[in-house]
Amino acid sequence: MDTQKIIELSEKFLMRTYARLPLIIDKGKGIKVWDKEGKEYLDFISGIGVNAIGHSHPKILKTIKKQSQKLLHCSNLYYIEPQIKLAEKLSYLSFADKVFFSNSGAEANEAAIKLARKFGVKKSGKENECYEIITMENSFHGRTLTTITATGQTKYQKGFSPLPPGFKYAPFNNLKGVERIISKKTCAIMIEPIQGEGGINIAKESFLKGLRELCDKKEILLILDEVQCGLGRTGKLFAYQHYGIEPDIMTLAKPLGGGLPIGATLAKESVASCFEPGDHASTFGGNPLVCACALTFLEILEEENLVEKAQKRGEYFKNKLNGLKKKFPFIKEIRGKGLMVGIELKFEAKNIVEECRKEGLLINSTSKNVLRFLPPLIVKENEINQAVEILNRVLSRRK
Repeated sequence: MDTQKIIELSEKFLMRTYARLPLIIDKGKGIKVWDKEGKEYLDFISGIGVNAIGHSHPKILKTIKKQSQKLLHCSNLYYIEPQIKLAEKLSYLSFADKVFFSNSGAEANEAAIKLARKFGVKKSGKENECYEIITMENSFHGRTLTTITATGQTKYQKGFSPLPPGFKYAPFNNLKGVERIISKKTCAIMIEPIQGEGGINIAKESFLKGLRELCDKKEILLILDEVQCGLGRTGKLFAYQHYGIEPDIMTLAKPLGGGLPIGATLAKESVASCFEPGDHASTFGGNPLVCACALTFLEILEEENLVEKAQKRGEYFKNKLNGLKKKFPFIKEIRGKGLMVGIELKFEAKNIVEECRKEGLLINSTSKNVLRFLPPLIVKENEINQAVEILNRVLSRRK
């Protein structure tokens, strides 16, 4: 079936929830993908950070084959060995004692919000006494009704009122602004160490450390949403490790399943113990196949030294982009950590995204005027050079 026919069928049968580019990705290998006509592209958005080890990694394919021949699903009515091994591994690698598995970042954040509210009930001894969660302006925490309410951007909330109560918004990187809206009803502060959808905005070290101190002082929880910035993306296994602090709860998702859907909510024992059997569940969460792949993903990160490479290649990439900044006065700022990088422009970025696609480079835009780059952690310097050359050609047309 040709590209145009598939697009026509999409328009006829799929709900119009995405503004898609006219591209059908047919196959992928490593950092490259090919469309239905065989055109090759450098994938510098990697499924919005999902394909952190590239496409069709041989070890992931081997795990899928091996586990699928044994067991795909059995439900959480029973113990699931790959799930338990994955929880053990994540706990060993992080601050956490306990893990809950779901299917996406939004679901991981839903679990974190529910856990924080249970903590609030335990703390106050009553329902509806300590339930409010402070999140940041320009944040993004998911597309469910509760997580769009947690998201500090009204554009995602429009048309879905009434929204669930219990959320307040504070200015990002403004500790006094957070402190001003804490009350006896506050049970947690929830923040992305790097705002992805908000435009690759990086939390200052003083801000995150200040939040940790504030949470300790007020006896409330610090929740870190690392759905996009976690698992090696920033040059550390977890973004919080840049700041010398630990959260009480952390959420993960995107790359963890090696391309398969999984979410994880990690917590310290003192917080995790607020959940009792029946408080939360997920039919597909932590199924044998995806957990086996997640274990393999973590092995690949370690064996291929991808966290350290993300840091080094990220610096190389930003240096190259800063060269473009000197050349093009409409580039306002280059920012990011590791291989989570943004270019802020003085105009809307969507046309640049489309022109890059035509030239064989896949990126996307966020916060209207920010070009977002999330290449696989396996990216090489010569591939970065190719991407920067394409970007240079495209931006040159705007001079």
